[in-house]
Amino acid sequence: MEKNKFVNALGMHYLCIVKKRSKSMIAKKLPTAAGAIGVFDSGYGGLTILSKIRELLPQYDYIYLGDNARTPYGSRSFEVVYEFTRQAVTKLFEMGCHLVILACNTASAKALRTIQMNDLPNLDPMRRVLGVIRPTVECIGDITQSRHVGVLATAGTIKSNSYPLEIHKLFPDIKVSSVACPLWVPLVENNEALGEGADYFVKKYIDQLLQKDEQIDTAILGCTHYPLLLPKIEQYMPKDIHIISQGELVARSLENYLQRHPEMDKKCTKGGRCMYRTTEAEEKFTESASTFLNQTVRVERISLEF
Repeated sequence: MEKNKFVNALGMHYLCIVKKRSKSMIAKKLPTAAGAIGVFDSGYGGLTILSKIRELLPQYDYIYLGDNARTPYGSRSFEVVYEFTRQAVTKLFEMGCHLVILACNTASAKALRTIQMNDLPNLDPMRRVLGVIRPTVECIGDITQSRHVGVLATAGTIKSNSYPLEIHKLFPDIKVSSVACPLWVPLVENNEALGEGADYFVKKYIDQLLQKDEQIDTAILGCTHYPLLLPKIEQYMPKDIHIISQGELVARSLENYLQRHPEMDKKCTKGGRCMYRTTEAEEKFTESASTFLNQTVRVERISLEF
């Protein structure tokens, strides 16, 4: 019995050593030369963030990585989202990125903190991974007058409680009400965002939010897909409610970050180029990406650690 305990303990100790060594090996292989800014999303919604970033900061190079083969992340567990996101971040680091933006609310909610605290020290403590939730909530205090805010997001983001937590860190007096909108992403990705069928589900979730709190005067769109539903959302949202979309906020936050961190700015190449990578079939990505970008893009398929 004691012998088995000793063997099991030794085995666990060995696994820990192997994991630490493997992470160290990864860190040694990472390119040190300046590289593009990485932008990651589980699907296509992050393209709305990338588009706004490129509008404000066109001089930088970018690599967009979409884990489209395993989307959506919204309904997956914290453990799975973390593992998938870690794989994507590592891939972008290996492609030369020193700075990665998680242009995905679910990944920002379920994986960002763990990657920042546990993985970066082993992968490369000088690299950075930033999310989209913090830049979104930082402006809320100046916008809401009633101090009642609503959040419309995926089930995964709502379940993580990330928006209420981040808002209360900065503005403890604000009341936050949240509603999951599980059918909004499928509407967008099936090119039905502006179709008549979208009206019912857009109105349904907005009504649910307002039933929770009639004093809401600010609504956060907590998913990067939702800007494509904006015409419908504006149609059914009361006119006196401010609608907060993430793209411009994240872009301005990134601009500010690079200004405050010139050492990181030097590690980001500036050629005005943008590359696209996907884990899905290239044809499928090109077709869907055109919905978000209103242009045709060239993409290369890559594999993450499945």
